[in-house]
Amino acid sequence: MIKTIIVDDEPLALEILQTYIEQLDDLELIASCNNAFEANKILQSQEVDLLITDIQMPQLTGIELVKSLNNPPLVIFTTAYENYAVEGFELEAVDYLLKPIPMDRFMKAINKASDILINRKPKSEDDGYFFVKADKKLIKLAHEEILFIEGLKDYVIIKKIDGRVISLQTMKSLEEKLPEETFLRIHRSYIINIKKIHAVMGNVVEMEVDGKMKHIPVGKSYRDRLQNIIDENKL
Repeated sequence: MIKTIIVDDEPLALEILQTYIEQLDDLELIASCNNAFEANKILQSQEVDLLITDIQMPQLTGIELVKSLNNPPLVIFTTAYENYAVEGFELEAVDYLLKPIPMDRFMKAINKASDILINRKPKSEDDGYFFVKADKKLIKLAHEEILFIEGLKDYVIIKKIDGRVISLQTMKSLEEKLPEETFLRIHRSYIINIKKIHAVMGNVVEMEVDGKMKHIPVGKSYRDRLQNIIDENKL
């Protein structure tokens, strides 16, 4: 989860950003601030991955806020004025969003931030397996035997090459256990083993399941990440 703060002195702008964030599974809204001073207090006291801030605000601008931070998080600037773009990128901002911000443009900026954070994470040793609780016991599952995982409310269905396992847990908790070089979330309800992909067709991933081709949808907010993996020939 990307721990996020949003800052804007316009209530409507904050409301729009909150609505967008609610639709994205990988964002966790830590705070919604109507001025830079309030945001600064939170940044000094909590761990924050991403700061989404308006530039032009009274007393302390978004750019001034970022300049004042010794160890700033990733930053996405928002503004109604194009002339701030150059200064924003000089601060190595992830992106610069011009109001009114369309949802698809917002998602593109978030995907950029997500990719940066993923690349920053140290790679831990991969044991090649994990355990899940099912049928009143702990079942050991090898990564290579898993095709995909489907979320169903508080349960997950782990589809294997030779069967399936149903476990009482959330997609989020299971996703955190899985190595990102092998598993990829492509939809609110699906995590796939990228090594088992047979083909990608538009907004659908094709996998061979029980001797037949199964089509798994790719959610809008996950398309760019999948495309990046394809472009880098990681499949």
